[in-house]
Amino acid sequence: MSQVPAPQLRLVLAVSLDGRLAPAEGGAAQLGGSGDRRVLEESLAWADGCLMGAETLRLHGSTCLIRAPDLLEQRHGAGYPPQPVALVVSRSGQIPGQLPFFQQPIERWLVAPVSAAPFPGQLSDQSQVQAPGFQRHLPLEPWPRLLSRLAAEGLNRLLVLGGAQLGASLLREALIDELQLTLCPQVLGGPHSWVPLQEACPGSHWRLQETRPLDGDELMLRYARKGP
Repeated sequence: MSQVPAPQLRLVLAVSLDGRLAPAEGGAAQLGGSGDRRVLEESLAWADGCLMGAETLRLHGSTCLIRAPDLLEQRHGAGYPPQPVALVVSRSGQIPGQLPFFQQPIERWLVAPVSAAPFPGQLSDQSQVQAPGFQRHLPLEPWPRLLSRLAAEGLNRLLVLGGAQLGASLLREALIDELQLTLCPQVLGGPHSWVPLQEACPGSHWRLQETRPLDGDELMLRYARKGP
């Protein structure tokens, strides 16, 4: 594959004031109100595709959709499909078929090892597998190679929706270009930080791009990476 520029990656999260994604007892995160929903949908409208970890999908059951009429019209006017492609990253390739995710009006791609599950219809170059419920299956490769493949597929702007392990793996390799965090007025405690405590991310510097007060005493912060 010829080298193509890497896509731009934006990590979008709603976090508590103490940097937690979920309550101490765990489970699906339920942070963020209507203001956070709006800035999330704005980022969805910006994106060609959305990366999410398989465990996050299992916990939530579905992915986020653009619902705001003006944002849907914006994408239509630019010649884009209503929703960005949903890319699920899984080491096992095992995604429960009964999840509401498979009924959502989106294009679904699975990123998993080719040998992870006995999908039928494997193509000769092993670049795609006809996985049930997914339109595409791309092999799980080292991030730089995978991101180049996605860029070659036309996915030049990627939203990273979580979970924490997925975001941390991209931060560790300095591949996240923008951080968009909504600070929610809660203190949750517990182990569920948006960067797992056992992860070591290289030092990097971030430039503040935007701040926006949101409804419900929330605050959106968006930073761009300056480099190592």
